[in-house]
Amino acid sequence: MPSPPSKTTSQRPPRRRSASPSKAAVIPAAVEDWFAQRHWEIFDFQRQVWQAAQQGRSGLLHAGTGAGKTYAVWFGALLHAEPGLGRTDAPVTAQGLRILWITPMRALAGDTLRALQAPLADLLPHWQAGMRTGDTGSGERARQMKSLPQALVTTPESLSLLLSQADARQRFGKLDAVIVDEWHELMGNKRGVQVQLALARLRRWRPGMVVWGLSATLGNLEQSQQALLGPEAAEHGVLVRGEQRKRILIDTLLPPQATRFAWAGHLGLQMLPAVVTEIDASGSTLVFTNTRSQAELWYQNLLEARPDWAGIIALHHGSLDREVREWVEQGLRDGRLKAVVCTSSLDLGVDFTPVERVLQIGSPRGVARLLQRAGRSGHSPGRSSRATLVPTNSLELVEAAAAQDAVAAGRVEQRPIPDTPLDVLVQHLVTIALGGGFRADELLAEVRQAWSYRHLREDQWQWALDFVVRGGQSLGAYPEYHRVQAGEDGVYRVELPAIARRHRMNIGTIVADASLHVQYMKGGRIGTIEEGFIARLRPGDRFLFGGRVLEFVRVHEMTAWVRRSSAGSGAVPRWQGGRMPLSSTLAHAVLDRLEQAAQGRFDGPEMQAVRPLLDLQHAWSALPTAQRLVVETLKSREGHHLFFYPFAGRLVHMGLASLLAWRLSRERAATFSIAVNDYGFELLGADKVEAHRLEPQQALALFSEERLLEDVLASLNATELSQRRFREIARIAGLVSQGHPGQRKSARQLQASSALFFEVFRKHDAGNLLLTQAQREVLEQELELERLRSTLAELRERTLTLVPLERATPFALPLMVERFREKLSTEKLADRVARMLRELEGAADKTSAQARPQPRPRSSPRNHTG
Repeated sequence: MPSPPSKTTSQRPPRRRSASPSKAAVIPAAVEDWFAQRHWEIFDFQRQVWQAAQQGRSGLLHAGTGAGKTYAVWFGALLHAEPGLGRTDAPVTAQGLRILWITPMRALAGDTLRALQAPLADLLPHWQAGMRTGDTGSGERARQMKSLPQALVTTPESLSLLLSQADARQRFGKLDAVIVDEWHELMGNKRGVQVQLALARLRRWRPGMVVWGLSATLGNLEQSQQALLGPEAAEHGVLVRGEQRKRILIDTLLPPQATRFAWAGHLGLQMLPAVVTEIDASGSTLVFTNTRSQAELWYQNLLEARPDWAGIIALHHGSLDREVREWVEQGLRDGRLKAVVCTSSLDLGVDFTPVERVLQIGSPRGVARLLQRAGRSGHSPGRSSRATLVPTNSLELVEAAAAQDAVAAGRVEQRPIPDTPLDVLVQHLVTIALGGGFRADELLAEVRQAWSYRHLREDQWQWALDFVVRGGQSLGAYPEYHRVQAGEDGVYRVELPAIARRHRMNIGTIVADASLHVQYMKGGRIGTIEEGFIARLRPGDRFLFGGRVLEFVRVHEMTAWVRRSSAGSGAVPRWQGGRMPLSSTLAHAVLDRLEQAAQGRFDGPEMQAVRPLLDLQHAWSALPTAQRLVVETLKSREGHHLFFYPFAGRLVHMGLASLLAWRLSRERAATFSIAVNDYGFELLGADKVEAHRLEPQQALALFSEERLLEDVLASLNATELSQRRFREIARIAGLVSQGHPGQRKSARQLQASSALFFEVFRKHDAGNLLLTQAQREVLEQELELERLRSTLAELRERTLTLVPLERATPFALPLMVERFREKLSTEKLADRVARMLRELEGAADKTSAQARPQPRPRSSPRNHTG
């Protein structure tokens, strides 16, 4: 019997709170009593927020998950809106919306609403709190159209819909405070830009209102505060850092034996017995995976391993039907579920107090994501949070050690903020034209108060205005694109009801691949699945979804009809966007660990476990570090291989591999096959690349930043990539409609429609700024151009070590497997890899590893406090 997997824990003593507490806020006795009755301590950072809000100041609260952020900003907003909070003789406030709470997910709205309602019954019994999201029923919507409650929980999309109503200014006329929850999740995408624009509008109507954001796991706090509060308000804003004493324990579930050769997912379910043991020994556990496909597989295998867990373990991801997800969430709250296998669908602020443990299957790929998920356990002040990393290949042991280092050092990723997305601006112009109309010069000044548009140029503004008024240069002949018209009073409005209806049905910036409902032939709906997966199935094919093996029957009216299958297995759906790249923060921490290994230091059980692999890599080649770029060459029956190991993440490696292939082929024609992973990339060609091309001086030209933009565009099918990105932009800008509810257009229809616009603009309106935006987003988001630029600069500073190989190294094999995976079936891939492994393991057994210094004694356990 193999020895059971062992665990290693990273800990350090908790930090002390500041010895000089802030000036105490004047808090009504009723508030103090409310907390005392629940035996809750009021923390210093909560008092700081309350004091600032009472003074009419806006700000950003940054604190760990489960530290008490919600009541810090909620009571701050209440104290600002109702100075006599809790007094029996306080006057009854008039009806109307006073506090707006913006949440990034509909799934969070219900939980948030319950938390906000709890103190109202005791302290403000005449106040009502409600919810307005895409899930709100028609009856409640009708009641809200007559009168909004004093507090409203909503999403960015529903807020924009409210702003598109003709009486929007009256509805928000009494607003005292806006709270933006999980700002770190919104600020880095176009939904955050949508919030910025909405806040700019509300500030114009209510200059005295306060705005507070809630955030955790952010590296660029000052910039995120500026993005929330706007260029002017940021100068007077408050940044509160919660110093709540919360321990975060990060540990690793070690495999019985880490192999000397690894590839993505090869450990995978071999860790199943260890995971079962951990779940069995714990209370309520969240088992996080990085993809929905992985969640389906782990849930199915956990049930097969422990059939007696049926009914007390569950599955949760974004493609499951809302009723299923709500049932799972309620089971977690009630403590009825022993474990839930989930994805990022449970990353954010739903409060599941009974959860004791978090297991992370595979690398979290980022420090912020690891901290966010760890915080799902012990989700209340004073309790410890614990996350256990479960590696799915041997190299992820290095990532696990590196992640603990980064958490201990407080290194967390920054979130970039979109700059001047004109598709969101175009949508906003139509929204505001519906919501009472606008004067051009006044709205321009307002829009520039949104951080992402602080540098909006006059020509960009005029282009956007012209685009919504007459369809720009190329759509003037089509009346449906004359969406906004200027009246005799100089106010721009939407005049046609059909345009108003179409715009309101398509408000928002969430653009997902088209999906189909999955429903039993005689039963309920299970969830949604991507159209591209279903299109490859034939009637009778089986697939795994919602933790069940289903038999595909047919597609009819955007629904995939299925029946239960008695077979034991089936294909697993592959959803788009499942692979998350390694963050630069975690990548640098990994290189630091490899540097220590190159010096003979293997501190900690993770590094001891992976040492055989690293020793073999060192013996056959070299270890990449922050000072050394390792490039390996290998001749095989397939051709000539080049392996590079920059450790910059798969998105950067895709751009970098294409760039180097292009530059290598300029002087001498060559064609390369490319494979990438988070650690490096492979170029495979028919002819050998001359060694002098990779010598230090020549390599400087390969990694040059000169003509970077031109070379990247030339090395890729930039037109195809831009056209694909343009589909999203066209939808947001209102050129393409997703269709009516229940009759959504397919991805193929949307792509065909957007492709027509793309070609029209390219041929007849080359200066169309939406085309420019599509190209820019491809470079910034799909290829991470700025990170590619910084990676090139780093590589030029590293010493290039060129190593001719006799056989694939432990670092090279995963890249070869990635390439095989694209052209081989699962069975053929397994056979191919098994043959290679037998040969490589045989060679490894004959290799006498070089003598290494003994590792230093392991340091004491660490607690990460945040």
